[in-house]
Amino acid sequence: MEENPDDTLALLADLTGATDAKLRELARRLAGRLFLDLSRRGPATPRGVGQLRTRRYRPDGGDLDVDASIDALVAARAQHSAVDPDDLRVRGWSTPGTAICLLVDRSGSMTGRPLATAAVSAAAVAWRSPEDYSVLSFGQDVIAAKSQDVPKSNERVIDAVLALRGFGTTDVAGALTAAAEQLSRSRAGRKITVLLSDCRATAPGDVVGAARRLEELVIVAPESDDVEARELAELVGARFTTVSGPSDAAAALGRVLDA
Repeated sequence: MEENPDDTLALLADLTGATDAKLRELARRLAGRLFLDLSRRGPATPRGVGQLRTRRYRPDGGDLDVDASIDALVAARAQHSAVDPDDLRVRGWSTPGTAICLLVDRSGSMTGRPLATAAVSAAAVAWRSPEDYSVLSFGQDVIAAKSQDVPKSNERVIDAVLALRGFGTTDVAGALTAAAEQLSRSRAGRKITVLLSDCRATAPGDVVGAARRLEELVIVAPESDDVEARELAELVGARFTTVSGPSDAAAALGRVLDA
């Protein structure tokens, strides 16, 4: 990691698909922790007037809500097993802030650096908007790694992204339309679509029209392949940046989300 972080992250991403089951599981566990650590740049919670609410557990989310978690605690004790964090609830302050939908282009190569970049980007979105985000992958069709209104642990979201494999055409218009549908489920005051793609559409559809119907669009393109993405951003007034590799993914999101 110190000598060449991008190659290390790319190797780890590839190892999550290893044929050896033990190696694959070890790689997934390490990738989940490492990618989440790398993602922690920028604000972890939105600003606004807060309310005390019960919500899904996360380490910094607040105090354990015993009443809301009692069924999970009793069941784990009866089975002599650890409690699944997804079944726990905490009581803490939440603010009506930002909803984010991340669109990951899986139509090209989804191994090595592109795969690791997508996983770190998903982790960064989860860090910034833990209660209100979605992650969609798109090629010929759109698949939800996490829906906007369905709770899912960050580790499982990263696992779902790391399982992506590239194939098919690139339906950018369909992806942008799906993002609008996901964000329509949120009550947040600010709704952002993050498009991680070279934006080279190879399927029919009105990309410009779909982009202009979004409340707020930011585009993050590969540093070495950004011409079409830059042109689309200029055409629809989206904020734009490039990403050099997985170690730059969280910072790249910061450049467009914190603008």
